[in-house]
Amino acid sequence: MPTIVDQALAVRQWDFSETSQTVSLFCREQGLLRGIAKGARREKGRFSGGIDLLTRGEVVAIVKPGRDLSILTDWDLQEVFRGARSAYRLHVAELYVLDLVHHMITDLDPHPALWDQTLLALRTIDEERDVASALVRFQWAALAETGSQPNLLPLRSEEGVDVFGLDPAAGCLVDDPGDKATEQGPWRVRRETVDMLRSISAGGLGEGEAETSARAGRLLGAYIRWRLGREPSTMALAMRLMDGRL
Repeated sequence: MPTIVDQALAVRQWDFSETSQTVSLFCREQGLLRGIAKGARREKGRFSGGIDLLTRGEVVAIVKPGRDLSILTDWDLQEVFRGARSAYRLHVAELYVLDLVHHMITDLDPHPALWDQTLLALRTIDEERDVASALVRFQWAALAETGSQPNLLPLRSEEGVDVFGLDPAAGCLVDDPGDKATEQGPWRVRRETVDMLRSISAGGLGEGEAETSARAGRLLGAYIRWRLGREPSTMALAMRLMDGRL
């Protein structure tokens, strides 16, 4: 049975008994790893007193092929994201990041670039540095790193175009649908929103007016919801945060 050592972020945890836990960890090299940590809550155990949400650590685990849960043998706590413990809006933002990770990747499917982006997003939120924009960028990263991002390549002619259509089924821009826009698409998208997302896609910060950032956040949230076929539990609050209403 292979033993793995990896950097991990705790995205879910449940008490298994008074002293043990089951957890879902987002590991940099392993992807999502679900496991049981026996004796995790014991003060003198090998789990730094327990594995809590919004923490980063080095995990040692025994992965058993064909088993749903791996056996965690060590957890060395290295970083705690305290923003969620200090302000409600930061709590919402950081839980939304974890929620997207939980819903958008599958077990033992590595996404090291997304792991790096997750760590960056949590640190940015922790420092309260433009939290709404950090969530917009992370939504794009979650889509891009799982190969689900919409295609924002220019149409044949964009001169004078103020409104585009985004077809979620096709995953690309189309001509402005006008009055034909429906919940199922194509969705009407302002040019400023498309320009911001293109900037983020190219590695930029997507800086712009707060209203444009809010539109970009809502658009990506709707696209993620459409791709998943359901709405993550924290999404509605995260949308309010990006709109400046939280």
